[in-house]
Amino acid sequence: MVPTTFSHVGLTCKDPIAIERFYTKYFGFRRVRVYAPGPDQVVVIRSGALAFEIFKATEESPIPAPLKSGYEFPGYRHICFDVNDLDSKLIELGEDAKPMLGPVDMGQFITGMRVCWLADPEGNIFELNQGFVEEDSPPPLD
Repeated sequence: MVPTTFSHVGLTCKDPIAIERFYTKYFGFRRVRVYAPGPDQVVVIRSGALAFEIFKATEESPIPAPLKSGYEFPGYRHICFDVNDLDSKLIELGEDAKPMLGPVDMGQFITGMRVCWLADPEGNIFELNQGFVEEDSPPPLD
């Protein structure tokens, strides 16, 4: 197998600057590349291993914005950020927090896990997750 690493998630946005400001302000993203500066610029922002390549939308969406935790049909559902304190992060987001579902206690799956799904300024769903831990020995893929 040829080695691969994660590169980025591409986001097409009505207002790319609003999206960039939101993720920069609340999740520590920073600009790492700008293609074709100007009104149709493409910007790449990064926080740790996660990067977004942000494009200006040239068409209207043919489907309604997602609800709850994201679309139920095949495709992109949501992105997730781990947080140490869900309630504090929701307070930090203030009026920019647009909860779609939760906060929800997920302790029946992972002790101490709580999650909340929210919409960013474009309606894209993101999850805040407090308490997720990986399994030591998850069942193998057969």
